[in-house]
Amino acid sequence: MSDLSPQRIAVIDLGSNTARLVVMQAIPGYSYRLVDQIREVVRLRQGMTARGLSEQAERRAFSTLRLFTRFCESNDVDVILPVATSAVRDAANGPEFVARVMEEIGIRLRVLSGEQEAFYGVIGVLNEVPTARGYVLDIGGGSAQISEVREGKFRRGDALPLGALALTERFIRRDPATPSECQAVEAEIERQLDTFEWLKARENATLIGLGGTIRNLARIEAARQRYPLTTLHGFRLPRASVEESIAQFRSLPLRERRKIPGLDGDRGDIILPGAMVLLALMRRLEVEAITISESGLREGVFLEKFWQHLPYPVIPDVRRFSVLNMARTYNYHKSHANHVRFLSLRIFEQLAPLHGYGPAEREWLDAAALLHDLGLAVGYESHHKHSQTLIEHNGLAGFSPREIAIISLLTRYHRKGTPRTRGYEMLLKEGDKARITRLAAILRLAEYLERSRTATVDDVTITWNEDTLRLTLIADEYPAVEMWQTERHALELMEKAFEKQVILDSLMPPTMAWGGEV
Repeated sequence: MSDLSPQRIAVIDLGSNTARLVVMQAIPGYSYRLVDQIREVVRLRQGMTARGLSEQAERRAFSTLRLFTRFCESNDVDVILPVATSAVRDAANGPEFVARVMEEIGIRLRVLSGEQEAFYGVIGVLNEVPTARGYVLDIGGGSAQISEVREGKFRRGDALPLGALALTERFIRRDPATPSECQAVEAEIERQLDTFEWLKARENATLIGLGGTIRNLARIEAARQRYPLTTLHGFRLPRASVEESIAQFRSLPLRERRKIPGLDGDRGDIILPGAMVLLALMRRLEVEAITISESGLREGVFLEKFWQHLPYPVIPDVRRFSVLNMARTYNYHKSHANHVRFLSLRIFEQLAPLHGYGPAEREWLDAAALLHDLGLAVGYESHHKHSQTLIEHNGLAGFSPREIAIISLLTRYHRKGTPRTRGYEMLLKEGDKARITRLAAILRLAEYLERSRTATVDDVTITWNEDTLRLTLIADEYPAVEMWQTERHALELMEKAFEKQVILDSLMPPTMAWGGEV
C-alpha cells in the first residue's frame, strides 16, 4: 500500500444545464471512493445571445460556484479541479466570465474544448466499461460529445451543438412539442451528425452512453422493468424503449411528463430533444441497445490525476481493480479474505469434474471471496446481507449486471441460508440458480474452514465416489474450531449442491492438539 495519506479531490463541472460537484477520497493508484456530491440546475445556457451569457444565468452560476467553494473549504478538500463546458466555451463573453470567477471566487475554471470534453468522458467510461472498439455518446445540456474508441483508447471525438437544453431553446415553443417542431429537431440532428464522416455502423461495435439525458432514459426503462439493482452500471437500454419514451414525451404535457417514473422532474422540459439525439445515433450506427456508464466527464477528470503515474489514464484490468477498490474502500480484512479466496479456488478447481464450470465462474467466486465480509463496515449482525446491498448499490466496474447480481448473491449466502434468486430472474440465465448454489456452497465451506481467521487450515484435498465427498484438511495443528463450525454450518449446503454425503476429516489427529482424545 502507498504511504500517502488519503486526499480529498473535488471536481467541479459547470455545464450548460447543471453544475455538479463531486468529492473523491483517494490514495493515488490504490483506492478511491465518492464521498459527497452536489447537483444544482443552473441553466447557464438559458437566455444566451450573440453577446454571450445572460446576466441572470451568470448570477445563478456565481451563486452556485460560491456554494461549491464554501463546501470544499468546510470539508477539507485538498485539490479542486474545476472545468466548464459548452456554455462557457461558446459564449462570446466566456473569457470575461472566467476572469470574473477567478477574481471574485478564486477558482481558475478550465474551459474544455469539444475534443477535451469528449476525451474525459471516454476516460471515465473506459475505467468502468472496458471497450476495445465502439462509440461513446454523452448528451449534456449544451452539446453532445460523440467519440470513437479503438484498441481500448480514445481515438477521436468532438462536441456537436446537440445538447438537450440547446435544442429545446432553439426549436421547442409549445407544450407538448408540435409535429413540426419535432421535425425541425430531427432535421438539425441529422445535419449535425452528417458532419462526422467517421460516424458509421461497424460490425461488433458497441455504443456506450453517459450524461443526464441518457441516464434518465435508462432510469425510466429500469422503472418499467422493476430492475433489481440500484446501480445502472452496465444497464442495457433498448432502442425500442427510447422510441417508447419519445412517444410519451411527445404526447404528454410537462405536468404529466414529470410524473413518469424514473424521470428527474427538473429535466422533464428538455428531455425530448436529447432522447431524439440518442435515437438518431442508434439508428445511424444500427445498434439495438446502448450500454450505460455511471462514470463520465467528472470521473475522467479525476482519474487523469488518480492514474497520472500510468502512461494512459485507464487501468489495464478494470474488473480486478474494481474488486480490490471496493474491498479496500470498506477496509476488508486482507489476510482473512485472501485465505478464504485461496481455499475457495482450491475447492473449485478440485471439484471441476463435478461442476463443469470454467474461468467465468472462477472469477465470480474469486471476487465474492474478497468481498464477502464487506458488510462488516455496517455491522456484524446480518453483515452478509449488508455485503449484498453494498455490491448491488455500488456495482462493480467491468462486470455486467448479471455478474454483479451473481457476485452479490454469493456474498449474501456465504454464512447461512439456501440461495434464492427471486427478484433477479430478468438478469439471470438458465442454470444460474444451480450455479449460484454450488458456488455459494464452496464459498461458505471456505469461510468456515477459516473461521478462526488465523489460516489454521493450510489446504484441503477432495476425493469422491458415487455417494460421498470427502474433505481432508491439511493443517499444522488439529483445526478444532474449523471442524466444529464447518460441520454445523457448511456441510448441509455442500451436500445439497453436489448431491453427495460430505465427510470431513483432518490429517492432523485431535490428540496432537489436546494431548489426549477429543
